[in-house]
Amino acid sequence: MTMKYKMCLLVATAFAAATLNAGAADGAALYTKKCVACHGKDGKGTTSMGKKLKVKDMTVTKPSEAAIIKAIKEGVTEGGKLTMKPVKGLSDDDAKAIAAYVKGLK
Repeated sequence: MTMKYKMCLLVATAFAAATLNAGAADGAALYTKKCVACHGKDGKGTTSMGKKLKVKDMTVTKPSEAAIIKAIKEGVTEGGKLTMKPVKGLSDDDAKAIAAYVKGLK
């Protein structure tokens, strides 16, 4: 492996890591702005609004990223009743960033 190739690989790896970390930061900020009131900082749904709405603990139910994105974009219906409205004002990338952040909650 040449030195030039090693440097390119190092730069590409650093860029990828920075991009992933930026997405995680964006997901955290968006989650705080759009989701915390009901789901709480920890995703457990123990806020007063979360308790009132009977929000499920995402750290226990562990929804897939696809399910989180769908819930954000389309809302959630259970038993024929809308239990979570779609989140307005988010791009697909925003929804993906929030989903990635939620998957990291413990």
